[in-house]
Amino acid sequence: MPASDQGVSKDRYTLIPRTLIFLTWGDRVLLLKGAPHKRLWAGLYNGIGGHIDRGEDVLTAARRELLEETGLSVPDLWLCGAITVDTGEDTGIGIFVLRGEFRPAEEGGLPFTSPEGELAWVPYEEIVDLPLVEDLPILLPRVLSMKPGDPPFAAHSSYDRQGRLVLSFG
Repeated sequence: MPASDQGVSKDRYTLIPRTLIFLTWGDRVLLLKGAPHKRLWAGLYNGIGGHIDRGEDVLTAARRELLEETGLSVPDLWLCGAITVDTGEDTGIGIFVLRGEFRPAEEGGLPFTSPEGELAWVPYEEIVDLPLVEDLPILLPRVLSMKPGDPPFAAHSSYDRQGRLVLSFG
C-alpha cells in the first residue's frame, strides 16, 4: 500500500508519539524529578522518555531516550501498554509505556545526572510520598506489577471540565 493510501488528512485526529520508560532495579524504580526550568512537570517525578523521532520505531526511540537522559543502555525493554491522551485539541499524544530491569553488571554502572532533571532510584514504598506527575499514582502500580510476556494494556487519558486528569483502562 503506498503512503498516499494511508488516509492521512488534516481533518483527522492525529497523535504525537512518545515513549515513557520505567526502569526497575530490585524493589526500586528509576524516576526523574523534572528540572526547575522545564515548561512541563518541573519539580515532579516521572518516568524517563520523550518523543519518537521520524524514522524510529518505539523500541529504538525508548532506548535512545533512556541513553540520552540516564546514560544507561538497557537492551531488554518490553511494551507494557499504550495510552491515548486527548488534549482537547486536534492533536493528541500517543504514549508507549515500556519497562525494563536494570542489571548493573550488564548495563555498565549507575545513571548520570540529566539536564532534564534529577534521577533517583526510589523504593516502591516511598513513591506515594513524592510529588508525582498526575497520572503516575494510577499508572505506576500497574506497570510495576507487569512481567515480560504480559499482554499490554490500553488506556485513554483526558481532562474533565475542571481540568483534572481522567485515566481509564480498556
